Amino acid sequence: MTKYAAAKPAPNWRETVSDPVTAAPLDGDIACDLAIVGGGFSGLWSAIKARERMPDARIVVLEGDQLGNAASGRNGGFCAPSISHGVGNAVARWPGEAETLVRLGRENLDGLEADLETYGIDGEFVRKGKLNVAATKWQAEGLRDMQANYARFGIETQFLEGTELDARFDTPRYHAGLFEPNYALVNPAKLVDGLAKTAIALGVQIFENTKVSDVANAKDSVRLTTGTGTVTAKQVILATNAAVPLLKRLRPAIIPIFDYTLMSEPLTDSQLAAIGWQGRYGIADSGNQFHYFRKTADNRILWGGYHALYFYGSGRGEELYQRDETNSVIEANFRDAFPALGDIGFSHRWGGIIDTSARLTTFVGTAMGGRVAYAAGFSGQGVSATRFGALTMLDLLEGKTTERTTLKMLSSRAVPFPPEPLRSFGVKWAQRDLAREDATGHRSLFLKTLDRFNIGFGS
Repeated sequence: MTKYAAAKPAPNWRETVSDPVTAAPLDGDIACDLAIVGGGFSGLWSAIKARERMPDARIVVLEGDQLGNAASGRNGGFCAPSISHGVGNAVARWPGEAETLVRLGRENLDGLEADLETYGIDGEFVRKGKLNVAATKWQAEGLRDMQANYARFGIETQFLEGTELDARFDTPRYHAGLFEPNYALVNPAKLVDGLAKTAIALGVQIFENTKVSDVANAKDSVRLTTGTGTVTAKQVILATNAAVPLLKRLRPAIIPIFDYTLMSEPLTDSQLAAIGWQGRYGIADSGNQFHYFRKTADNRILWGGYHALYFYGSGRGEELYQRDETNSVIEANFRDAFPALGDIGFSHRWGGIIDTSARLTTFVGTAMGGRVAYAAGFSGQGVSATRFGALTMLDLLEGKTTERTTLKMLSSRAVPFPPEPLRSFGVKWAQRDLAREDATGHRSLFLKTLDRFNIGFGS
């Protein structure tokens, strides 16, 4: 008998914030030095980092809904030491700069932690590592390959089997693991709230429920149109990520992939002991259709992933955030992974959108004579990579040539997805073959062809 239906259909993260930031909508026309469209991780990091560079500027953030209500408040809080969707993706798609990408990813996580300490932001940041687990022989071989790949870049790992694996995570479903200690977790809602409070304390103006419907060139400025007023800005950052891009030329560059999550009731000490999960590290399995899971501060298990779904026409409708068929599947997978927990219930269930690019990596650029900067395509790695994207956008607006702005990964033209119906056909074909690879260990000719062109599908 499934239990997900009794869970609250909303993320639990926001409930953990005792006094969240609220802001009134824009009321009338204003002018500013920098306008930031989007009030999630990307926009709030941009605001804070812009203030550090421009102490006297008027900076405003325009959020179409509530701060962090989109992807920034609906993720699992996995905070990776990567800006390239992992080491393997860097090597496969950007081999010439893989070493630089790996180093910059690690430096970015260090910088993020330092910023939280500097500004006193309580995002429940915990840097206790990540355990990658394998359920099949070929997945275990993949973990061995991952370990060898990591070793090339001096990344510490530990391969685990038998009692060593049981000591970190005891379940009959997974038979091997690779533990990487340099990985962090956060509480997404607390991080959003802390970033917002910091931005406000630094003099940044924030407007919620202020959706920007149009961005246009004006004389020596950019004009943003909202339902309650117009913003005239010298410079603009577009930090809308998974929303429909305001710049039409960017719309084929990302597709909205829906990801779904269940949150368990709190576990007792005896239940935690039964599954051998004592530390504060996150866990992810090694399939193409993979689950990611972690414990919260009050010992709930967040269990997400597996069904990464694209809906025809790049659908983003509210009805897609709850999906019984998917919740039923991921609950069944939860029961299979945690037989020792019996019929434990779930307190929350929700869906969210991932802004997925064809290379699974961020792209950054400018428009309108260099007055507008954008970053998108974080592909499920935005908890940490949005900070790096914010820094790169600010570099571009300043006209600086930096190590960030010269990265081919960020500056090369994003590969467009084909129009419908080819888009849906291609995604479904890829999903079918990825599931077949999970079951057999064999990669299809179609997926190998995508690999040769450095494109793919994932989250």
